Amino acid sequence: MQSAKIPVTIVTGFLGSGKTTLLRHILGNAEGKRIAVIVNEFGELGIDGEILRGCGIGCDDEGNEREGALYELANGCVCCTVQEEFQPVMLQLAARRGDIDAVIIETSGLALPKPLVQAFQWPEIANVFTVDAVVTVVDGPAAASGQFAEDTDAVDAQRRADPNLDHESPLHELFEDQLSAADLVVLNKSDLMDDAARAQVEALVRAEIPAEVKIVAASQGKLPLALLLGQGRAAETTIDQRTSHHDHEEDHDHDEFDSLVIELAAVDRDRLIAVLEELVAAHTIYRIKGFVAIPGKPMRLLVQGVGQRFDHHFDRAWREGEAKRTQLVFIGEDLDEAVLREALQGALAATA
Repeated sequence: MQSAKIPVTIVTGFLGSGKTTLLRHILGNAEGKRIAVIVNEFGELGIDGEILRGCGIGCDDEGNEREGALYELANGCVCCTVQEEFQPVMLQLAARRGDIDAVIIETSGLALPKPLVQAFQWPEIANVFTVDAVVTVVDGPAAASGQFAEDTDAVDAQRRADPNLDHESPLHELFEDQLSAADLVVLNKSDLMDDAARAQVEALVRAEIPAEVKIVAASQGKLPLALLLGQGRAAETTIDQRTSHHDHEEDHDHDEFDSLVIELAAVDRDRLIAVLEELVAAHTIYRIKGFVAIPGKPMRLLVQGVGQRFDHHFDRAWREGEAKRTQLVFIGEDLDEAVLREALQGALAATA
């Protein structure tokens, strides 16, 4: 007898809206569900995938699969690379359908959800999977201030850096397209808004979605699992009726961009951040992400930079036998690896 289809939840939303935080919450409260995760990562290293592994949920201490597999798609927007990577990954999951209760796909911050949902109409995927729901995460305070993300310059830079996206699309159109595909809207960071701001954002969102789509307020993505999973929307059967700004687009030519990885020995944290800030100011660098080794520290430092803003914190201890090295991904235009590498030498920690 044919078993029930595996439900797939697609989580979308702009850079900084809290998608990964929401995913952490789901995985941390999986209640025994065997969840496979597909993380769309922009760049050569699966940095976001590593962040999720750092939760200690997806893999054991040796990096082996535990509660399900973590799949990282590295070549840009997942909805634009479906024929190259998405389909094989879904077929791999289909072959393991007996081991999986649910699938979650976290899209990049600029993904268009509609083409991804439409991919679930393909017979070889439709026979096994159904889109349980599209969950769109909205940065509440940013929307209340008249923006769609905390740092719209960074989001726009990411948009221009991704060759799979239409660079001429205004950000508000991308925002509306992410809402048009939603089966549930999570109004995130609600603890940072007063009642008036929350009502303002709800009205903004409500104007873009059907009446039956719920808007739920959340802080740190903390919502009951029963609300996020098991909606049974079968979105692939209705997605063609949902209009978007990109329904009739032809193929576009895209600007060239560079994505390169630089490995270093241990570095001085303060000097590294200072050097990175100087590099961003002097070069066309859109994003920097990576892991950093600090002398004398048993923990690995996670560094993420968008525009001139850098965040860093220790995410986990170095594992036994793991090489304590610094790895940084740079995404931008006309990047010269030799120039970047030479500048980074100034951040290397002094040796005894």
